[in-house]
Amino acid sequence: MDAAEALQRFEGTVTHYLHELDGFSIEQLRFQKAESEWSIGQMYQHLIQSALHMQLRNIEQCLAQSNDSATTITAKTKEGTAVFEQGSFPPIRIHVPPSPQYTPEQPETKEELIQGLALVIRRMNEVQPSLEEASAQSTVPHPRLGALNAKEWFLLVEMHYRHHLRQLKRLKQLLGEEL
Repeated sequence: MDAAEALQRFEGTVTHYLHELDGFSIEQLRFQKAESEWSIGQMYQHLIQSALHMQLRNIEQCLAQSNDSATTITAKTKEGTAVFEQGSFPPIRIHVPPSPQYTPEQPETKEELIQGLALVIRRMNEVQPSLEEASAQSTVPHPRLGALNAKEWFLLVEMHYRHHLRQLKRLKQLLGEEL
């Protein structure tokens, strides 16, 4: 998939998240079945924060390396290669134990989530035109997937949002059981 197609697909996925958000009260967004489970709001926060503070930041880092000719060439992991060949994450649940460094904060308001998603869309639209000229050899390592270039980090944002649709469905079912 090229970056323009990925951006269009990403915007469609975010539209879905925004539509789903309309149906929740702030209390429902903060509901956690167990302390070890994220709420729907925390999942939204995770998507926003990981895009803004990891994926988009790493795209900018790759682009800066391209411009400076300071490239670091390393390889993708086996898992990273598989993810990009499939164009998606495997349909498995990844559970990370709660921690202050990783567990997202509960949202204060629904508007905070709406604005965060809008900011991610805006930033994706701003960076997408730069990807055509980005060097494929300028990479920043992902903790599990290995070395990713700017275009791969961009594609990862779309795959990540799509991957969490399964989690949203599961969390909605848990919420429905409590109502």
